[in-house]
Amino acid sequence: MAVFTEVSEPEARALLRRLRLGELLALRGIEGGIENTNYFLTCEQGEFVLTLFERLTAGQLPFYLHLMKHLAQGGVPVPDPRADPGGVILHSVCGKPAAVVNKLRGSSELAPQGAHCAAVGRMLARMHLAGRGFERHQPNLRGLRWWNDTVPVVLPHVAAAQAALLRAELAYQNHVAASAAYAALPRGPVHADLFRDNVLFDGQELTGFFDFYFAGVDSWLFDLAVCLNDWCIDLASGAHDGARAARMLAAYQAERPLTAAERGLLPAMLRAGALRFWISRLWDWYLPRPAAMLKPHDPTHFERVLRGRVADPVRV
Repeated sequence: MAVFTEVSEPEARALLRRLRLGELLALRGIEGGIENTNYFLTCEQGEFVLTLFERLTAGQLPFYLHLMKHLAQGGVPVPDPRADPGGVILHSVCGKPAAVVNKLRGSSELAPQGAHCAAVGRMLARMHLAGRGFERHQPNLRGLRWWNDTVPVVLPHVAAAQAALLRAELAYQNHVAASAAYAALPRGPVHADLFRDNVLFDGQELTGFFDFYFAGVDSWLFDLAVCLNDWCIDLASGAHDGARAARMLAAYQAERPLTAAERGLLPAMLRAGALRFWISRLWDWYLPRPAAMLKPHDPTHFERVLRGRVADPVRV
């Protein structure tokens, strides 16, 4: 959620008029993130978030926007895209595809306790179940195919030991993906990026999941593994926090029990989740794009997480 494209107040006012949201009162760029341009819009009808999409195409975006609307209508606390009088929810600002969604209340919990992890696990399971009726389909664009394409691009930039681990883990994940157990994993729409900064809390009440622009159809277990790799990890060391993980897994399974195939492949999917974000952070670190507020994440964090997941598998 950096600012790659500068939006002027006249451009914001024109968009608000099209959406019939009243006059602009304030426009503020949002720091953080690495994919899209984001602004807080304050207007006569309340507070909203404007997103300009820097990588995703107008052809890809309906999946994400309609998924959010589907989940919002299913009772999941997610941003609900605003439509113009003709019902269109994908707009254009500064020549870029754009969307406006309601601003959810609360703030991110960057030092989560067990109760926060349980709340995320519970709502994640409900989100997976609510997504079963969603008819649109798009693969996880940062899935295995992207890993296979991107690892050769980042290999020249890393040390020999890192390159060896990348090659070995990528080979392992290709082997897992070809297995019958992997084919048996339950699937549906997933968030695929549900880190601490993409969830909102008001105290211990979970008030929102947001930033669905890495979503796609994938295994629900992969989505859960991504959460475990962020919410239940010590950020300083990359070490697994068993107590927090137990709370998240128990709360998730109270809503949707894991299948036998999922229980067996949890260690592999935890490795997959760590690999995915190590690759993307390496890519953003060594091949960055200019942005007014861009702060690439340190890729070595997920290298540590991956090494920990390989050395000490987590089972349920």
